[in-house]
Amino acid sequence: MEYVVVAVIVVLAALVGAAVLVAPKLRKRPPAPPEAAPEAGERAAQAPATATPARGTQAPPAEEAPPTAAAPVPIEEPEPSAGRLVRLRARLSRSQNTLGRGLLSLLSRDHLDDEDWEEVEETLLSADVGLEATAEIVERLRERTMVLGARGPEELRTLLTEELVAALDPKLDRALRTPRHGDRPSVMLVVGVNGSGKTTTCGKIARVLVADGRSVLLGAADTFRAAATEQLATWAERVGAEVVRGAERQDPASVAFDAVRRGREAGVDAVLIDTAGRLQNKIGLMDELGKVKRVVSKHGEVDETLLVLDATTGQNGLEQARVFTEVVDVTGVALTKLDGTAKGGIVIAVQRKLGIPVKLVGLGEGPDDLAPFDPEQFADALVGEAS
Repeated sequence: MEYVVVAVIVVLAALVGAAVLVAPKLRKRPPAPPEAAPEAGERAAQAPATATPARGTQAPPAEEAPPTAAAPVPIEEPEPSAGRLVRLRARLSRSQNTLGRGLLSLLSRDHLDDEDWEEVEETLLSADVGLEATAEIVERLRERTMVLGARGPEELRTLLTEELVAALDPKLDRALRTPRHGDRPSVMLVVGVNGSGKTTTCGKIARVLVADGRSVLLGAADTFRAAATEQLATWAERVGAEVVRGAERQDPASVAFDAVRRGREAGVDAVLIDTAGRLQNKIGLMDELGKVKRVVSKHGEVDETLLVLDATTGQNGLEQARVFTEVVDVTGVALTKLDGTAKGGIVIAVQRKLGIPVKLVGLGEGPDDLAPFDPEQFADALVGEAS
């Protein structure tokens, strides 16, 4: 029994001794081989995105990325105004069918009796030529066709074109009064009723003037519609022109005054002032328009007051023109949307009734679809080609 106890003790002592000898070896692992030092470029790439500031120092504020500037709108080069009416003659196709081709068809009949001449008269009236002008045109056509006797297509075309030109009164001065006056710019006031396309026409007029080599400044005196101001600013930006605007609901006369003053400072050739659209039967609004003109006149006379008329309104446009003329002395008419109506005779009616020349005609929605009015080119386009 004693031998067994002694044997167990010896075995235990051996195990303890072995454990004491092995443990230090397990704790002492060989060190890992050193890595190659990174190159300078690698060290930069391995550097943390933000450095930790030293204790006791304050980290500098993070730099903000600069705001992205809006890309500038490229300045456009408008089409030359000369010859635009010739280029846009196809836009008069609807009026051509009513006035030109319709009348040529009637006049080419072998014998024209009273009923035929009544048809000629109805054709002119349906094209909005007006009663007085229609009576004169029919009378002159009857006289000339009787003298001519047998008539060929080309003779009839020439005859009709000449009579329409005469009705359009080619002697009227249709030039826009926009030359600069020594130390001050010319001033154009653009007026019209709601929905006539006044602001768009104002922007297109700026393009006409720029195309003719004039420098322009636009005044956004329609302070009742924010959209009108933004629209005008877009038109100005596209031709590199400056626009003067006011706060919403600001007195339009003060904005117009500021625009003319700024135009003098900037040395531009012409200042175009877009006014708020108004109904001709609203006395308060019409009085306000008169005030705009009086205030602007403190810088010098308003050179041109251009009335924008919608050709599709027909004879109703005559009443609009009459009232505006009484308030601000309209000097010219810009007739818009003439490509969308068969009533091209409204040009004759406006001039004959009011003695106001049509100076510009709108023949489309494109930026350069506003053309200086020329009676010969217009009549030629209305009559069309002889068949």
